[in-house]
Amino acid sequence: MLWFARDLPNLVSLAGLISAAIAIYFAILGVFPAAVIGLVWAVVFDWFDGRVARKMKVRTDEQRHFGAQLDSLIDVVSFGIAPGILLMSVGGFRPWFLPGAIIGLAAAVIRLSYFNVFGLADDSTYRGLALDNNVIILVLLFALRNVLNAPIFAVLLYVALVVLASLNLAPIRTPKLGGGWYWALVAFAVVASVFYGWQLTGHLG
Repeated sequence: MLWFARDLPNLVSLAGLISAAIAIYFAILGVFPAAVIGLVWAVVFDWFDGRVARKMKVRTDEQRHFGAQLDSLIDVVSFGIAPGILLMSVGGFRPWFLPGAIIGLAAAVIRLSYFNVFGLADDSTYRGLALDNNVIILVLLFALRNVLNAPIFAVLLYVALVVLASLNLAPIRTPKLGGGWYWALVAFAVVASVFYGWQLTGHLG
Protein backbone atom coordinates (compact mmCIF):
# COMPACT_ATOMS: atom_id res chain seq x y z
CA MET A 1 0.00 0.00 0.00
CA LEU A 2 2.78 2.43 0.81
CA TRP A 3 4.13 1.91 -2.70
CA PHE A 4 1.06 3.74 -4.02
CA ALA A 5 1.49 6.52 -1.48
CA ARG A 6 5.03 7.20 -2.78
CA ASP A 7 3.59 8.20 -6.16
CA LEU A 8 4.30 11.96 -6.58
CA PRO A 9 0.69 13.12 -7.18
CA ASN A 10 -0.41 11.10 -4.16
CA LEU A 11 2.34 12.70 -2.07
CA VAL A 12 0.91 16.09 -3.08
CA SER A 13 -2.54 14.88 -2.00
CA LEU A 14 -1.13 13.75 1.34
CA ALA A 15 0.46 17.17 1.81
CA GLY A 16 -3.06 18.54 1.51
CA LEU A 17 -4.23 16.10 4.17
CA ILE A 18 -1.45 17.27 6.48
CA SER A 19 -2.50 20.89 5.88
CA ALA A 20 -6.10 20.03 6.70
CA ALA A 21 -5.05 18.15 9.85
CA ILE A 22 -3.04 21.18 10.97
CA ALA A 23 -6.10 23.36 10.31
CA ILE A 24 -8.27 21.05 12.42
CA TYR A 25 -5.75 21.03 15.27
CA PHE A 26 -5.50 24.80 15.45
CA ALA A 27 -9.26 25.24 14.98
CA ILE A 28 -9.86 23.08 18.06
CA LEU A 29 -7.34 25.19 19.98
CA GLY A 30 -9.05 28.38 18.82
CA VAL A 31 -5.95 29.62 16.99
CA PHE A 32 -7.94 30.66 13.95
CA PRO A 33 -5.23 32.42 11.90
CA ALA A 34 -3.17 29.21 11.87
CA ALA A 35 -6.27 27.15 11.04
CA VAL A 36 -7.09 29.38 8.08
CA ILE A 37 -3.51 29.13 6.78
CA GLY A 38 -3.74 25.35 6.94
CA LEU A 39 -7.03 25.36 5.05
CA VAL A 40 -5.87 27.58 2.21
CA TRP A 41 -2.82 25.39 1.59
CA ALA A 42 -5.05 22.32 1.60
CA VAL A 43 -6.80 23.91 -1.39
CA VAL A 44 -3.48 24.58 -3.13
CA PHE A 45 -2.36 20.97 -2.78
CA ASP A 46 -5.79 19.75 -3.90
CA TRP A 47 -5.49 21.78 -7.08
CA PHE A 48 -1.94 20.71 -7.80
CA ASP A 49 -2.19 16.95 -7.28
CA GLY A 50 -4.27 16.64 -10.44
CA ARG A 51 -1.98 18.97 -12.35
CA VAL A 52 1.05 16.90 -11.36
CA ALA A 53 -0.77 13.68 -12.26
CA ARG A 54 -1.66 14.93 -15.75
CA LYS A 55 1.98 15.78 -16.45
CA MET A 56 3.19 12.30 -15.50
CA LYS A 57 3.06 9.82 -18.38
CA VAL A 58 4.39 6.75 -16.59
CA ARG A 59 1.71 6.17 -13.93
CA THR A 60 0.01 2.79 -13.89
CA ASP A 61 -3.77 2.37 -13.94
CA GLU A 62 -3.56 1.19 -10.33
CA GLN A 63 -1.75 4.38 -9.31
CA ARG A 64 -4.35 6.50 -11.05
CA HIS A 65 -7.29 4.66 -9.45
CA PHE A 66 -5.63 4.77 -6.04
CA GLY A 67 -4.93 8.48 -6.46
CA ALA A 68 -8.55 9.22 -7.37
CA GLN A 69 -9.80 7.46 -4.23
CA LEU A 70 -7.16 9.09 -2.06
CA ASP A 71 -7.97 12.55 -3.39
CA SER A 72 -11.69 12.10 -2.77
CA LEU A 73 -11.22 10.88 0.80
CA ILE A 74 -8.84 13.74 1.59
CA ASP A 75 -11.40 16.18 0.18
CA VAL A 76 -13.88 14.95 2.79
CA VAL A 77 -11.40 15.94 5.49
CA SER A 78 -10.30 19.23 3.91
CA PHE A 79 -13.65 20.53 2.70
CA GLY A 80 -16.15 18.72 4.93
CA ILE A 81 -14.70 17.95 8.34
CA ALA A 82 -12.23 20.84 8.74
CA PRO A 83 -14.69 23.68 7.95
CA GLY A 84 -17.25 22.07 10.25
CA ILE A 85 -14.81 21.91 13.15
CA LEU A 86 -13.80 25.50 12.42
CA LEU A 87 -17.45 26.57 12.65
CA MET A 88 -17.93 24.63 15.88
CA SER A 89 -14.84 26.20 17.43
CA VAL A 90 -15.85 29.73 16.40
CA GLY A 91 -19.20 28.99 18.03
CA GLY A 92 -17.52 27.85 21.24
CA PHE A 93 -18.61 24.25 20.55
CA ARG A 94 -22.16 25.16 21.54
CA PRO A 95 -24.67 22.53 20.39
CA TRP A 96 -26.64 24.78 18.03
CA PHE A 97 -23.55 25.09 15.82
CA LEU A 98 -23.50 21.32 15.29
CA PRO A 99 -26.32 21.28 12.67
CA GLY A 100 -24.36 23.74 10.52
CA ALA A 101 -21.27 21.55 10.70
CA ILE A 102 -23.32 18.45 9.84
CA ILE A 103 -24.97 20.19 6.89
CA GLY A 104 -21.58 21.19 5.51
CA LEU A 105 -20.14 17.70 5.96
CA ALA A 106 -23.18 15.99 4.44
CA ALA A 107 -23.12 18.33 1.45
CA ALA A 108 -19.42 17.59 0.92
CA VAL A 109 -19.92 13.81 1.03
CA ILE A 110 -22.96 13.94 -1.29
CA ARG A 111 -21.18 16.18 -3.76
CA LEU A 112 -18.01 14.08 -3.82
CA SER A 113 -20.05 10.88 -4.26
CA TYR A 114 -21.91 12.47 -7.17
CA PHE A 115 -18.69 13.64 -8.77
CA ASN A 116 -17.04 10.23 -8.37
CA VAL A 117 -19.92 8.63 -10.27
CA PHE A 118 -20.84 11.26 -12.87
CA GLY A 119 -17.76 13.48 -13.16
CA LEU A 120 -17.90 16.91 -14.76
CA ALA A 121 -21.03 18.28 -16.40
CA ASP A 122 -18.83 18.73 -19.49
CA ASP A 123 -15.11 19.17 -20.18
CA SER A 124 -14.84 22.48 -18.33
CA THR A 125 -17.91 22.76 -16.11
CA TYR A 126 -18.92 21.42 -12.70
CA ARG A 127 -22.48 20.78 -11.61
CA GLY A 128 -22.82 22.81 -8.42
CA LEU A 129 -20.19 24.92 -6.69
CA ALA A 130 -16.90 23.04 -6.25
CA LEU A 131 -16.01 22.43 -2.60
CA ASP A 132 -12.65 24.17 -2.72
CA ASN A 133 -14.48 27.44 -3.35
CA ASN A 134 -16.01 27.10 0.12
CA VAL A 135 -12.59 27.33 1.74
CA ILE A 136 -11.50 30.28 -0.41
CA ILE A 137 -14.63 32.17 0.67
CA LEU A 138 -14.07 31.21 4.32
CA VAL A 139 -10.50 32.50 4.14
CA LEU A 140 -11.85 35.84 2.92
CA LEU A 141 -14.59 35.89 5.57
CA PHE A 142 -12.10 35.41 8.39
CA ALA A 143 -10.59 38.79 7.51
CA LEU A 144 -13.71 40.21 9.18
CA ARG A 145 -13.25 38.32 12.44
CA ASN A 146 -11.41 41.18 14.17
CA VAL A 147 -13.82 43.77 12.73
CA LEU A 148 -17.09 42.20 13.89
CA ASN A 149 -17.90 41.18 17.42
CA ALA A 150 -17.63 37.46 18.12
CA PRO A 151 -21.36 36.51 18.17
CA ILE A 152 -22.08 38.34 14.91
CA PHE A 153 -19.09 36.75 13.19
CA ALA A 154 -20.12 33.30 14.41
CA VAL A 155 -23.60 33.77 12.94
CA LEU A 156 -22.12 35.10 9.69
CA LEU A 157 -19.87 32.06 9.39
CA TYR A 158 -22.79 29.72 10.15
CA VAL A 159 -24.99 31.29 7.48
CA ALA A 160 -22.13 31.33 4.96
CA LEU A 161 -21.41 27.62 5.43
CA VAL A 162 -25.07 26.66 5.05
CA VAL A 163 -25.45 28.80 1.93
CA LEU A 164 -22.27 27.35 0.44
CA ALA A 165 -23.48 23.82 1.20
CA SER A 166 -26.69 24.53 -0.70
CA LEU A 167 -24.68 25.88 -3.64
CA ASN A 168 -22.45 22.78 -3.60
CA LEU A 169 -25.55 20.69 -4.34
CA ALA A 170 -27.47 23.20 -6.46
CA PRO A 171 -28.33 22.41 -10.11
CA ILE A 172 -26.09 25.19 -11.37
CA ARG A 173 -23.02 25.07 -13.57
CA THR A 174 -19.73 26.56 -12.47
CA PRO A 175 -16.47 26.69 -14.43
CA LYS A 176 -13.57 24.32 -13.77
CA LEU A 177 -10.64 26.68 -13.37
CA GLY A 178 -7.18 25.88 -14.64
CA GLY A 179 -4.21 27.42 -16.41
CA GLY A 180 -3.21 30.74 -14.87
CA TRP A 181 -5.73 30.24 -12.08
CA TYR A 182 -3.34 27.77 -10.44
CA TRP A 183 -0.76 30.49 -9.94
CA ALA A 184 -3.44 32.98 -8.91
CA LEU A 185 -4.42 30.53 -6.16
CA VAL A 186 -0.79 30.18 -5.04
CA ALA A 187 -0.47 33.97 -4.90
CA PHE A 188 -3.72 34.15 -2.91
CA ALA A 189 -2.43 31.51 -0.49
CA VAL A 190 0.84 33.37 0.00
CA VAL A 191 -0.95 36.67 0.64
CA ALA A 192 -3.40 34.97 3.01
CA SER A 193 -0.51 33.29 4.84
CA VAL A 194 1.25 36.61 5.32
CA PHE A 195 -1.95 38.33 6.44
CA TYR A 196 -3.00 35.63 8.89
CA GLY A 197 0.59 34.97 9.90
CA TRP A 198 0.77 38.60 11.01
CA GLN A 199 -2.40 38.04 13.03
CA LEU A 200 -0.86 34.88 14.44
CA THR A 201 2.17 36.72 15.79
CA GLY A 202 -0.21 39.01 17.65
CA HIS A 203 -2.18 36.01 18.92
CA LEU A 204 0.94 34.28 20.21
CA GLY A 205 2.33 37.50 21.59
